Amino acid sequence: MADPVLEARGLTRYFGRKCAVNDLKITVERGCVFGFLGRNGSGKTTTIRMLLGLLEPTRGSCSILGHDSADLPPEVRARIGYLAEGHNLYGWMRVRECGEFQASFFKQWNHDVFRAVTEYFQLDPGARAGSLSKGERAGLCLALTLAPEPELLILDDPALGLDPVARRALLEAMVYVTRRQDRTVFFSSHLLSDVERVADRIAVLDRGQLRACCGLEFFREHVRRFVLRFPYHPPELPSIPGLLDSARTENEVAVTFVGDDGGAVEERLRGLGARQIEEAPIDLEEAFISYVGNRGSRSFLLPASGGPS
Repeated sequence: MADPVLEARGLTRYFGRKCAVNDLKITVERGCVFGFLGRNGSGKTTTIRMLLGLLEPTRGSCSILGHDSADLPPEVRARIGYLAEGHNLYGWMRVRECGEFQASFFKQWNHDVFRAVTEYFQLDPGARAGSLSKGERAGLCLALTLAPEPELLILDDPALGLDPVARRALLEAMVYVTRRQDRTVFFSSHLLSDVERVADRIAVLDRGQLRACCGLEFFREHVRRFVLRFPYHPPELPSIPGLLDSARTENEVAVTFVGDDGGAVEERLRGLGARQIEEAPIDLEEAFISYVGNRGSRSFLLPASGGPS
């Protein structure tokens, strides 16, 4: 890539004998909105902390804005906005005092941005941070992160625990920030509908291993689901390359595949004797669950119209 803002090269981290992140290689281009996906415990927060130089890797290296993450000078850190999960604040400070305190560390502090974001979240400047709701704390933390007008914005699960209204407000603020093409956003999230709305590229981390790093549309186009309907009980599926999972009911089988096979999968499915085969729409959340979930065949244990006797 011509202008990488963030790079990880063989990034590895052990905690004792446990490998939290293994040989991670990613590159994030300037102007990109990059979604960093994975289940709980997959290594996302550990990776973010290493990228920011807050945690030393066991092996490998990483850089941000052209500087080694292990030795980021203050002037480079001032160009990075970091919103950690949990939205930690000094509870005794008032909203306006949080802004004044944070502004003292940044030469490039935009008071208009801070005021606009806090007003958007309807924050009382005189309210103490400790008395704010989860959504209000998230809004204040976002205002503190955006006011220095960072080139690179790193968000670690920013919408965790927020109600739908607060989550939407946070997402809209992110969209506003990314309107400038020179801004780069790297964010982790479990809320894949949010990722689907704003991300250009994604990386999928599973048990510390990088499983995918590609454009969002490319990922969605290459994880496909088919529904097969039979006039009788469905047969067992043969071994088919790229099969992620299958789920069967009395007369149907839903199968999910990954890869670009040039139509070979559909040809194999037509040979199973199904009365009807159709490709079912699949969103990012469903594709992600199939991609990193437990692979194999599933059957529903209760009949659709049944129940406990």
